Amino acid sequence: MEKEAMKSLLGIIDQQVSSSILGGMEEQYEELEKLGYIQINRHRVQHAASITPEGMEFLYDEKE
Repeated sequence: MEKEAMKSLLGIIDQQVSSSILGGMEEQYEELEKLGYIQINRHRVQHAASITPEGMEFLYDEKE
């Protein structure tokens, strides 16, 4: 996933308390989880993602 696409998706997750994973987007969410930017709650019927401190840092890093 490209950097801007990651930031866009992280921005959406940051705006919500818990972002439901939409059908067809599992791969992108799993990529962000592997990078440590989100945590996926798989204990709910509808899996949902929460942004991590690392994800916040990546999203709002002004150096890039």
